Amino acid sequence: MLPLRDHERSERFPIVTISLIGINVLAFIAEYMAPDLDAFIQTWALVPSVMNPVTFLTSMFLHGGIAHIGFNMWYLWIFGDNVEGRLGHGWFLLFYLAAGLAAIAAELPGMLGSDIQMLGASGAIAGVLGMYLAFFPHHRVDALIPDFFGFWRMATIPASFVLGFWFVLQIFSGVGSIGVEGGGVAWWAHIGGFAFGWILGFFLTVGSRKKVDIETI
Repeated sequence: MLPLRDHERSERFPIVTISLIGINVLAFIAEYMAPDLDAFIQTWALVPSVMNPVTFLTSMFLHGGIAHIGFNMWYLWIFGDNVEGRLGHGWFLLFYLAAGLAAIAAELPGMLGSDIQMLGASGAIAGVLGMYLAFFPHHRVDALIPDFFGFWRMATIPASFVLGFWFVLQIFSGVGSIGVEGGGVAWWAHIGGFAFGWILGFFLTVGSRKKVDIETI
């Protein structure tokens, strides 16, 4: 299924979400305008066998193609503004970067010593999806879904269903990739980023509820 929009917009202008999209797009342009694309990716993507600390950050802003960056930025645009509105601009930026690092940490154990480059914002955005699910499980989302005849139709469904389905798909794909060698989708980065975002969002939600309960006694 492909989410199109959520029904609840943030009251705060999502300056960080928009800025992150802009930085990712500019990095993608710089990437594909580089005289030597392979050398550019080798330098700025995370290569487990090299473990350059700088690339833990820069790798989050590189992408492997139009579809890769397109879907990532689309999901960030739909779900990022609400999370930014709840956290605030500065905290949202810190969370986004932390989710990206958590995603890398989830993927690295299976790739130690590998020369395969790791790149993409998917892990950080997965963290945003996880926190959105924790914060707004009852929000509703317009999405394109296929029917039994292969046609796509638009339906309004709970965000918890969209994001829950997405996460289950990542788990099945991650388990299916165990023992498979070579490059591909970093499923465990998606799982790690999402889990990090949901767990943090859950505890923040529980903490805010307890604070309200205490203040109203």
